[in-house]
Amino acid sequence: MNSQIHPSAVIEDGARIGEGCTVGPFCHIGAQVELGPRVQLKSHVVVTGQTRIGADSMVFPFACIGEIPQDMKFQGEDTRLEIGVRNRIREHVTMNPGTAGGGGVTRVGDDGLFMAGCHVAHDVQIGDRVIVVNNAALAGHCIIEDDVIIGGLSGVHQFVRIGQGAIIGAVTMVTNDVIPYGLVQAPRGGLDGLNLVGLKRRGVPREDITALRAAFQMLAQGDGAFQDRAQRLGEETQSDYVRRIVDFVMSGSDRSFLTPG
Repeated sequence: MNSQIHPSAVIEDGARIGEGCTVGPFCHIGAQVELGPRVQLKSHVVVTGQTRIGADSMVFPFACIGEIPQDMKFQGEDTRLEIGVRNRIREHVTMNPGTAGGGGVTRVGDDGLFMAGCHVAHDVQIGDRVIVVNNAALAGHCIIEDDVIIGGLSGVHQFVRIGQGAIIGAVTMVTNDVIPYGLVQAPRGGLDGLNLVGLKRRGVPREDITALRAAFQMLAQGDGAFQDRAQRLGEETQSDYVRRIVDFVMSGSDRSFLTPG
């Protein structure tokens, strides 16, 4: 109802188009696709597979959403791609569904911005308000928490976790987990401090920023292994923000951590 569909668009039988959607010229929508209310596909957009795009999202020309994973082990299993509401998916972005070995679903949260040419691989889990800048790539099974920024031309290795509020500088290769609020830069990805600009923009109280600074110094220069320092930090801190770092470090992971230089 009330959707605008260009005559040149191809919509396969079974596709579900929400109220108030706009489907522009030469778009192709597969039979298992569901578009939420008021989704806009500009033109020349391919949405296929078992893919759902949430309400008020906008997809720009030549994006390819929901095509099969770039994984040699994929044999046509029944897997999904779930995209939240109010996302902006720019030109030539690619997003793949999950694989049976990775849980079967790729998830993208709400209010994200995926700039031109970036890639979201199979089984990636992305939180809310994430920005992935031009031509950055997220490999399979990554976990990107809320409020993360991935700089342009950067790459994130498979199974890497990037904690809430972290920022990855441009042209950076990230091969290990990044603590929440971390600042990562340099070609091989060094943990170079905290994302203080992002913390201040989000209105984090000054006392919490001070606690985070002290926590980072302890993680960088304290005695013992990195996890031992984090555990001691958890026993001492009163800050929820520092506690988030501790919980992140102490949880299970398939990768080691980027540690302060």
